[in-house]
Amino acid sequence: MNNPLEQLTLDDLRRRTSVKWRAYPPDVLPLFVAEMDTPVAPAVVDAVHDALAVGDTGYDVGTTYAEALAPFAQERWGWTPDVASSRTMPDVMVAIVEVLRVLTAPGDAVVVTPPVYPPFYGFPGNEGRQVVEAPLDADLRLDLGTLEAAFARVTGAAAHGTGPGSGRRAVLLLCNPHNPTGTVHTRAELEAVLALADRYGVRVVADEIHAPFTFERVADGEPAFVPLLSVAGAERAVVVQSASKAFNLAGLRAAVALGGPGAADELRRIPEEAGHAVNHLAVLAHAAAYRDGGPWLDALLAGVHANRGLLGRLLAEHAPAVRLQPADATYLAWLDLRAALPGGVPAADAAAFVLERGRLALEDGVRFGAGGAGWLRLNLATSSAVLTEAVQRLARSLGTT
Repeated sequence: MNNPLEQLTLDDLRRRTSVKWRAYPPDVLPLFVAEMDTPVAPAVVDAVHDALAVGDTGYDVGTTYAEALAPFAQERWGWTPDVASSRTMPDVMVAIVEVLRVLTAPGDAVVVTPPVYPPFYGFPGNEGRQVVEAPLDADLRLDLGTLEAAFARVTGAAAHGTGPGSGRRAVLLLCNPHNPTGTVHTRAELEAVLALADRYGVRVVADEIHAPFTFERVADGEPAFVPLLSVAGAERAVVVQSASKAFNLAGLRAAVALGGPGAADELRRIPEEAGHAVNHLAVLAHAAAYRDGGPWLDALLAGVHANRGLLGRLLAEHAPAVRLQPADATYLAWLDLRAALPGGVPAADAAAFVLERGRLALEDGVRFGAGGAGWLRLNLATSSAVLTEAVQRLARSLGTT
């Protein structure tokens, strides 16, 4: 199958009316938000067309979403979700909020691991939860020491059952794979985090939206991506999955919440009304993507993998002081500009500086929390020509060309 990233021109893309193409003036090259420069997968187009043709645009019901995800997950990751206890939801962050409402109360803590997806701050905060940071380590991997310190602080106990505690509940909100770094957590890392959380009575909830977009890499016999619910100790964990990132369906969003055996009761406690906004057409689109979109996704993965290599070469040639964080997942590149910025430009102003000087819009690392200043997130899901132009603009803004 042809590379989906090389099928549209900039003129084609600028006909779109989504935020990527309307947030900035036409002279700005936008590679900030997670929208891909691809046509829609043919399987999705056919599913939506067929649904419209027969008027299948009513209310969603049942477990269609999880039924389609299950064989996809088994084939790709060797894990089969529990379809019967699944809850179809309108969106990943909506699902996470509903889970947080069941597991916590206003004033309780949600621990996050920055730099991390910015809505991890806003959505829990809007629900009255206290967002507590446990930053990644120097290699941008999960740090058990900072996690334990955060768990002790929010629960008020040295370890679950060994101290009086605060009586407050807490959740670790995990990004798996991690956005923006592209890190794929190993089974050993996930087991250690789950064991630590259990000792402190902290529940683990994972956003696994980038799971389908993990590059083929097998280590110690493991698939490239390790689903949290396939890990020992995840019996009370909850995950949210969606095809929206991997198949570029943000405008037709849907998601599914899944839990280990010990979390089934919590999923049942999510009120029926939480699913009333589920878009039935979106569920049909996502189900078709899981069932029949595999070859398209594989071609896209190969294209993004090639673009990651191209980005590394382009940076070495045009902006050698910019460091590209190694990654095994996502179509997002995490760029360290701290050593590349001209003197006098604060790290926190990197995104604004590049936008003004290079007319290039990248996602501001400051929005990702602790450790994000001086970093920018670049969307790799574009053509090689657009990516080349982006690096040239970046280099011009930094004064290296």
